[in-house]
Amino acid sequence: MRHLSLTLVIFLLLTHTLFAEVSPMKSNDAEALSQANTRFALDLYAALTAGKDDNVAFSPFSISTALAMTWLGARTETATQMQSTLRFESGAESAAASFEGLLGVLDAKDKPYALALANRLWGQKGYDFLPAFLELSKKHYGAALQEVDFQGDPEKTRKTINDWVESKTAKKIKDLLAEGLIVPDTRLVLTNAIYFKGKWKTAFDKGDTFPAVFKSPGGDSDAQFMTKEATFGYADTLTAQLLEMSYDGDELSLVVVLPKATDGLADLEKGLSVETLETWMASFAQEKVLVQLPRFKAEGSVRLDDTLKDLGMKLAFSDDADLSGLNGRTDLKITAVVHKAFVEVNEEGSEAAAATAVVVGPKGAAGPSDNNVLRADHPFLFLIRHKSTNTLLFLGRVTKP
Repeated sequence: MRHLSLTLVIFLLLTHTLFAEVSPMKSNDAEALSQANTRFALDLYAALTAGKDDNVAFSPFSISTALAMTWLGARTETATQMQSTLRFESGAESAAASFEGLLGVLDAKDKPYALALANRLWGQKGYDFLPAFLELSKKHYGAALQEVDFQGDPEKTRKTINDWVESKTAKKIKDLLAEGLIVPDTRLVLTNAIYFKGKWKTAFDKGDTFPAVFKSPGGDSDAQFMTKEATFGYADTLTAQLLEMSYDGDELSLVVVLPKATDGLADLEKGLSVETLETWMASFAQEKVLVQLPRFKAEGSVRLDDTLKDLGMKLAFSDDADLSGLNGRTDLKITAVVHKAFVEVNEEGSEAAAATAVVVGPKGAAGPSDNNVLRADHPFLFLIRHKSTNTLLFLGRVTKP
């Protein structure tokens, strides 16, 4: 990443840390937030996969949350564009209240899986952040302000935040903040965190895993296929087989969408929509299935500036940006949005981590034979979701395990 002269840096990170207690979520709020986040997730997926045939993995929930928190500081047309891009019908404070409820539902205390969320503000000591912004961040996102000294020792502060990130992501995200990114002009780093690790409700036996060929776009490759014959959520459409495998606790699941045609992923992706996903999720029936699924790791690292501009968020990155809700002045703009994600699926279960950075700086800165058989031996779509809220925590595709 280029060296930036920053006034404000906002980051969203994936961690083990638990979120603060929050209020219950109303069903209509949950539905509206799920719809908005899913539409934004599919917008991002389309942009990140266009013209490419490699693996993709990202956390739409992470990115949505990071930008929604930044949106609290946006005003006028800048706020309008962010609202439209994030696919919200209500304003930033209303959305923040919905996030507060959702974060409370997702908080996995006393669960058989780990799903933990947290937020924190790292702010320059003595800087005049608006009290309203700090209060809303703490109330809705649980993000209390911790004062640090960017001006006096930016490199030490960078390492402090990186150490926090690494420790909270089980060392899956290292050195998120590159050398030179934190400078004396930095004023705020806002961290939001989510970390997931879960075991299968119905586990695979490692002794049954076998080697086989995976038909990849760039040429066939070898893969290790986990296999299990058991009862899973299953559906069969004209163009794809759908599989839902729950994690222990039965509240989260991995969904695999396998095109029937070996080269059918691109056509399937063209038809992705909220309505399509809702139809798929409603179509699962508990059936006996012989599953043959490759072990895989999918990782993603992407700069989202241009993607977000193309989705309609142009002003926030320009010298006409209005982020005056952060400090009462119009001297800031977003200079970078960076996202990293990690998803691993094996015989025991899944582990996932992600990090999103929204960087805001001064204007002018550079910015079985008788049963169903699902053999995933060619490119497929996957998602990890929280079932009761229809929240997409992770989304991606596997084109080569």
